[in-house]
Amino acid sequence: QVQLVESGGGSVQAGGSLRLSCAASRDTYSSYCMGWFRQAPGKEREGVVVIANDGSISYADSVKGRFTISKDNAKNTLYLQMNSLKPEDSAMYYCAAEWIPSSWCGVRSLLTHWGQGTQVTVSS
Repeated sequence: QVQLVESGGGSVQAGGSLRLSCAASRDTYSSYCMGWFRQAPGKEREGVVVIANDGSISYADSVKGRFTISKDNAKNTLYLQMNSLKPEDSAMYYCAAEWIPSSWCGVRSLLTHWGQGTQVTVSS
């Protein structure tokens, strides 16, 4: 069973930083395409960044240079470091995973396992 538990959301002023965490079961963490997605009210869900099981990473253009995905292998935890936050980054952020080949792992991939989400609010 795939279990994903996010934490770390909150409120911050524009220009600030937050770090999100996603704790995953060991099998998910080591074998799956994993990533962060977000959805703002009234908008479609969008992929922020994904990391494939071969370590390749794909970022959405809107967050390149500001957000960084990383893994802590000892803790089976996925992180999203978000710097230089903008009000348009405000959304519910979800950790997601899917057992697909690395070549299929992208920000537009259809991942079917989701965490409960964590809210990020950036004020101007």
